[in-house]
Amino acid sequence: MNVAVDAMGGDYAPGVVVQGAVDSALEFGIHVTLVGDEGLIRDLLPSDISSDLINVHHCADAVQMHESPLKAVRQKRDASIRVAFELVKRRKANAVVSAGNSGATVAAGILTLGRIEGVDRPAIAGILPGEKGRVILIDVGANVDCRPTYLFQFGVMANAFASSCLGLGNPKIGLLSIGEEGSKGNEQVRLARKLLEASPLNFVGNVEGRDIFAGEVEIIVCDGFVGNVALKLSEGMAKAMTRSLKAELIGTLSGRAALLCGRRSFENFRRKIDYEEYGGAPLLGINGVGIICHGGSSARAIKNAIKLADSYVSNRVLEKMVLQLKDFNGKQALA
Repeated sequence: MNVAVDAMGGDYAPGVVVQGAVDSALEFGIHVTLVGDEGLIRDLLPSDISSDLINVHHCADAVQMHESPLKAVRQKRDASIRVAFELVKRRKANAVVSAGNSGATVAAGILTLGRIEGVDRPAIAGILPGEKGRVILIDVGANVDCRPTYLFQFGVMANAFASSCLGLGNPKIGLLSIGEEGSKGNEQVRLARKLLEASPLNFVGNVEGRDIFAGEVEIIVCDGFVGNVALKLSEGMAKAMTRSLKAELIGTLSGRAALLCGRRSFENFRRKIDYEEYGGAPLLGINGVGIICHGGSSARAIKNAIKLADSYVSNRVLEKMVLQLKDFNGKQALA
């Protein structure tokens, strides 16, 4: 196992990225290749870190957050995110983790590795905390405009990921809309519902925004515009709730006493709604493994993203996704 990490990607790169990679290597024993400016990276690495755990692949360029993703990936052949995916293509690495420009990560993954058979558009699968366990929201930003067939494929890919990597057997799948009735939603959603209903997936119908965290469904399908708004809204609300609750508790003597007594419960709650516990979101549909992290990721988020990449590869999610897509598309063709 070797995970290529884009050391130059992210708001706080390369410092937190290198630290996260070191923490992952030491805690989980995962071999990491840090891709980027070797001089900067070497200065940040502990002098006693073993090359059996961490090595560096030098490249001179990087894609900045403000750059046009596709244009930058095409023109900057020595950019760290492109080089990282090239290592996977050349079988020098098994997966890529990046907290850099997410559009560039999607573009580099598609241009370098291509799409798996049966996928028109790769999608980003966000992992959210539900009341009864983890919930996958797909797509959360890769595709702003979607055809109904894309949404169907998102459901198939998320199903393979959930059952293989997250241990969710036969997960329930819902289609995000403005009402539970089949007649609700735009034309894209109504046509996608028909495709999902005709498939072997465990599709339960339309769900609304209030159902995302209820835990009644494990996978929620939507286009990338809606998904990204829902994701960012959820993260912002989680942070605001945590800060507000803490402020209320420390504002009074009885509240401070309650906080002291319930410190462990409060910490467990904070951890449950913290996206950094999941590290990053897998880019499903490329012919390889890519994990996309927040630009503002901490070292802990990078560490957990590397762990997720390792789990993705170890559980052969890509192979299972290919088989499910072929099976489901074949059954649809016969229907």
